[in-house]
This record gives sequence, C-alpha cells and structure tokens, in this order.
Amino acid sequence: MMSVIFIINVAIWLLMLLFPLVDYLFALPVGTSVNGWYNLFALSSDWSIMLHRPWTLFTSMFIHGSFWHILFNMVTLYFSGIMFYRFLGSRRFGWVYFLGGLLGGLLYLFVYNIFPVGQVHTSRLMGASAAVLAVLVAVTAYVPNQEVYLWFVRAFTIKLKWLAIALVIIDLLSIPASNAGGHIAHLGGALFGWLFVVAMRRLQNKPKQRQNSGTRRNQAPRNRNGRPLSDDEYNRRRAEEQRRVDEILDKISRSGYNNLTKEEKEFLFRFK
Repeated sequence: MMSVIFIINVAIWLLMLLFPLVDYLFALPVGTSVNGWYNLFALSSDWSIMLHRPWTLFTSMFIHGSFWHILFNMVTLYFSGIMFYRFLGSRRFGWVYFLGGLLGGLLYLFVYNIFPVGQVHTSRLMGASAAVLAVLVAVTAYVPNQEVYLWFVRAFTIKLKWLAIALVIIDLLSIPASNAGGHIAHLGGALFGWLFVVAMRRLQNKPKQRQNSGTRRNQAPRNRNGRPLSDDEYNRRRAEEQRRVDEILDKISRSGYNNLTKEEKEFLFRFK
C-alpha cells in the first residue's frame, strides 16, 4: 500500500510539470492549466464548492504545490511508513493514511466555515501532509520512546515522541503565519493517528479482560502443584507478566523489534 501511494503521488507531480507546456502550446495565460487542475481536485474551504466536488476530500491528498512540498511529504512517508509496518502492520496502514487525511480535510472545512476567518479568507487544501502525519503520530503513540535518526542527519537521534510534539507545536504556531489551512489539516491528521492507537489498544484489552474473567469463573488458573491460584497469587502473576511485557516494549523502543530474542518474541506473542 505504501509503495502504491508513493508512486501515485510522484506520478501526479510529474504530470503537473507538463502544465506550462500545455499553456504554451494552446496559447493560454500562464498558470491556466494548473489553476484548473487545482479547482477540480484540490479541496476548497468554501463548503458549497466542496459539496459540488465531494471527491476533492480524497483527491486533495495526492496534489502538491511545489517540489519541496512533495519531497518533504514523501521522505516523511517513507520513514514513518517503514516504522508503521514494523510495529503496527501493513493491514492498518491504508486505514490510518486515508482516514487521517480525511479527518484533516474535515477539520480544515470546519475551521474555515465556523470561525470568522472563513468569511475573510478562502483557500484550497492540497498535499499528503495530514495523512502522513497521521501515520507518524500513530507510530509515536504506539512506541513513543523509539529512537530515530533525524532524516538524513545520522549522527543525531531523537525519540519519536519529541519529534511528533515538535511538529504539532510548529503547526499550531504557524497557523497565523502562512498556509493556515495546511497546518490545520496537519493537526486533524495527527489527532486521528493518536485516536487510532488509543482505540486499538482498548479493543485489544477487551478480549483479554473477558478471557481472564471467564477463565477465573470456569477454569481457575493453577500453580505448578495443580492448586488453583488465590486472587493475590493470580494478581501477582499478572503483574509479573505485565512487567515483563513492559521491559520487552522498552527494549523495542531502544533497539528495535529485530533485536529481541526468540524467547522474548514468543512471550510477547503469547501475552497479546
């Protein structure tokens, strides 16, 4: 999924490079083709325009305004996507990416149509930034202490939680300065990434709670001698298992999943 998204974004960007040639060959004013493209596929802050072009909530994620815009998004997508695949799996990636981008677009529309700023300024939203930030924040919420190289500066590492917090603060402070709509959408994507992991953990814990409850009612856990465990013994064993899981997760944050021993991987799998 990540490679397909990457290819589509780059292909559309390369296609847009031909628009000046189209303007020239058909003797159109400079920028006619690209403005027509933005009008058709970028997300307008005008609610009435969006209702006539609802597909722009989706297509706006694949349009970029400059070389640096797409470069930053694709580099961030690549590195955050690799971590997402490692810790959260490939099946969840598409959901987080597209729903994060969608929530970013909806938050953008909400702000511009609820607050007075929308009556003064209109804008168009484009770019994969909200979707990419949803992926990055989701990984951060899952393994906040995972250390990463800061893009290409391999001599400097930073924990994911500090990187994500810095990006969110930059977006908040940048709203009044420039590209307000883009920064608002980024925050919507980040919010979805965080909510996704929170909801995922709660859903994962519910079956455990039901299983533990049923086990204690119908088939009480037993110790090595075959005697059923008392409540204190059961709670002590669960606490020890949880402490062991926390130690393994800390190790993953420090050195990555691949550095776990076979026994640690099996224990983590059984506990989940």
